Amino acid sequence: MTVTVVEAPPGPSVPPPAPVPAPRRPARPRLLPDRPQLIGAALAITAALLLGLLLDLGPLGGLRHLRDHESGYAELRASLAAGTVPIGQLDKDGRPVVPGTPVALLEIPQLGLREVVREGTAGGVLESGPGHRRDTPMPGQAGTSVLLGRQAGFGGPFGVLRSLRAGETFTVTTGQGRRDFRVVAVRRAGDPVPAPPRTGWSRVQLVTGEGPLYAPSGTLLVDADLVDAPDTEDDVQPANPRPLTAAALPAAERAMGTDGAAWIPLVLWGEALLLAAVALALAWVRWGRAQAWTVGVPVLAALALAVADQVAQLLPNLI
Repeated sequence: MTVTVVEAPPGPSVPPPAPVPAPRRPARPRLLPDRPQLIGAALAITAALLLGLLLDLGPLGGLRHLRDHESGYAELRASLAAGTVPIGQLDKDGRPVVPGTPVALLEIPQLGLREVVREGTAGGVLESGPGHRRDTPMPGQAGTSVLLGRQAGFGGPFGVLRSLRAGETFTVTTGQGRRDFRVVAVRRAGDPVPAPPRTGWSRVQLVTGEGPLYAPSGTLLVDADLVDAPDTEDDVQPANPRPLTAAALPAAERAMGTDGAAWIPLVLWGEALLLAAVALALAWVRWGRAQAWTVGVPVLAALALAVADQVAQLLPNLI
C-alpha cells in the first residue's frame, strides 16, 4: 500500500529575535558647577557686597546708631550717677580709657541733636555716634576740645551742623557738670581760626565732613566758646594730663582718617563670603536653584554686611 505524505503549506517566516542591548552604565552625577553657576556665584558676591555696603552706611547703619545711642545713654547716666565718667585720657584706675566709652552728652536743641559722645574718633567708634579726640581736653576744660562726627553714614549725626549760626548756644554734659557753649564761627578747613577770649579759656570744636553726601571733599568746623558766667574763672576746669599727644595720635583718629587695621578682618570675612558663594554654586548643582537660593541668600547677606562694615572703616571716618 502506498502512503502519500502531504506537506503542509509553508507559513510566514519568523524573524530571529532582536539582540538584547547591553545595559548602559548610569550617568555619573555632576559634582562641580558649570559656567552658569560660577557666573551666578560671582554676581551673587558682587551684588551682596554692594547691597551690604549701601545698607550698612544707610538704613541699617542708622538703626544701629539709634540702638548704640540708647545703650550709650543708659551707660552714661549710670556712670554720671556713680561719678565714674572719665574726665581725661585715664580712668579712675589709671588705665587708658577704652575707645568707645561714653564720656559726654551733646545737646543742640535748635537742630534736634542729642548725641552721646564716646572716647576716640576712629571709624569704628564713629559708627556709634560722635567721638572725642583723645589728644584734646574734655569739654569744659582749659583748651580746645575736638569732637568728630559723621556727615551722612551711620545716621549722619553731624550732618546738620552747617545749619548752626554764630551766637547760637548748645550744651555739653561731662563728668564735671553741664556747660553751655556759644558758637563763634562756622568755617571750613583753612579758614582763619577765631582767637580765644583769653588764655586758659575753654572751647569746643565740632568737626564733620564737607561736600557731597558720602563723598566729602573737606571738613566743616564749628567753634564754640564757653558761655560767660558770674564765676567764669571757676567754670573752666584744668585739663588733665594727656599722655597721648597730638603727634602720637593714630592717623585713623584724625579728621578724614582711615583705619588700616580693618584690612585683616576684611580679608577673613571676605574669604568666608567667597567660600559661602562657592557652597551656593555647589548647592545649586546638588539641590536645585530654588533650594540653593533659599538657604544661601540669608548667609550671603549676613557675611556681606560683615564685609561691608570693615570696608566702611577703610573709608574716611567723617563720611
